[in-house]
Amino acid sequence: MRHRTLSALVLVPLVLGVTVFGGWPFAALWVLAGLAILYEWSAMARLGKRTLWLTLGAVAVAVGAGMLVFGSRSSALGTVLGCAAVAALLVPRQSVWSLSGVLVAAAAALPIIALRGEGPLGLLAVLFIYAVVWATDIFAYFVGRALGGPKLWPRVSPNKTWSGAIGGAVAGVVAGVVVVAVGGVADLWPAGVIALALSAVSQAGDLAESAVKRRCGVKDASRLIPGHGGILDRLDGFAAAALAALLLAELHGGMDPAAALLLW
Repeated sequence: MRHRTLSALVLVPLVLGVTVFGGWPFAALWVLAGLAILYEWSAMARLGKRTLWLTLGAVAVAVGAGMLVFGSRSSALGTVLGCAAVAALLVPRQSVWSLSGVLVAAAAALPIIALRGEGPLGLLAVLFIYAVVWATDIFAYFVGRALGGPKLWPRVSPNKTWSGAIGGAVAGVVAGVVVVAVGGVADLWPAGVIALALSAVSQAGDLAESAVKRRCGVKDASRLIPGHGGILDRLDGFAAAALAALLLAELHGGMDPAAALLLW
């Protein structure tokens, strides 16, 4: 817990500062996160021809991010899907793992860049997602430990409980609504519903990564973050929530995904 707390005290101000600044530093931070996840995935899945695969995945993440910075979401998606398809061909005996690794890294890095954009609504949208996911993660842990009860999915993650999942979801909704209210959004009911959906998706992402690690026979994706494991261990739920938020924004329509997410 001490290592987890110290790591959070260093990382959270850094992430928040870069998020407020926006622009290329924000995109660069998430590209680095995506590249770290590629490395962790290749190690967990024991992929062959790792240099070629990592290079292709890095191209997908970095070029996709560059396209998003210049406002081309469709081109970014095409780049990622194309690179993922070639990655599957590069490692044919592990095509599912090689393809999914590129997609997971891209999902962790690119949706949040698309949502951030350059304007104040982009900043608010990203802070909203941070609040929902972080509150969900923190309160799910402490409520689950305090109340215990039936396990959520014992085969995959024996420590997670239904009480923790519900407590985390409630906290995520409250945190998300508070952030958008402070940001000046007048209609809070849609934000509450979206926060609940993103909280559930973030917990599903956490469980999905737990299943992958169990399948690979590892406890943590890596040891890059003291007390927290790997980058993927910290971004599993966040990546799922950010991707879901971008999909919701696209379904709502509009050129600005942040506005489409927040202003229903």
